[in-house]
Amino acid sequence: MRVVLATHNPHKIAELQQIVALTRPDLEVVGYDGPEPVEDGVTFAENALIKARAAAAHTGLAAVADDSGICVDVLGGSPGVFSAYWAGQKKDAVANLDLLLDQLRDIADPHRAAQFRSTIALVTADGAEHVVEGIWAGRLAHAPAGEGGFGYDPIFIPAGQDPASERTVAEFSADEKQAQSHRARAFAALVPLLENL
Repeated sequence: MRVVLATHNPHKIAELQQIVALTRPDLEVVGYDGPEPVEDGVTFAENALIKARAAAAHTGLAAVADDSGICVDVLGGSPGVFSAYWAGQKKDAVANLDLLLDQLRDIADPHRAAQFRSTIALVTADGAEHVVEGIWAGRLAHAPAGEGGFGYDPIFIPAGQDPASERTVAEFSADEKQAQSHRARAFAALVPLLENL
């Protein structure tokens, strides 16, 4: 069975393909080559549905779209839906990360709580719509660490680690990240819906 992933982001395509391979090896995730819709929603769910609807209409396939970002408690949940554009319209991941660290420069560890959130929308070929969410709790580091991942991974320290050996997501192996990430959690909630396709 083929499902189109409604993104032009190669990192997200590779990540979802790895997650799918672990849970639904019979499912082929293909990239989307159609026009990019304007993401003018103010929530992750609204933006995910905008993308999934456009991809389903363009390809005639069931479409899956993810909208995700980092939500920092002390910033009232920001950057949130603006995570990719936090430092401006260029989608500069390094500038986004640097700006967020600068904004939290004087904030102590107990107040650096954050969550990666992923909302995945599924729009089927017959127009049925479903939305699921995955949350990965943790806190922000004071400086980037690690070479893996992308986006805010170098400053996100997932909760539940041994305090003596905590690592950022960028220091995780790809397999570790795929097993725990917000997208993996959201996709786990999506799997039963895909089985009904």
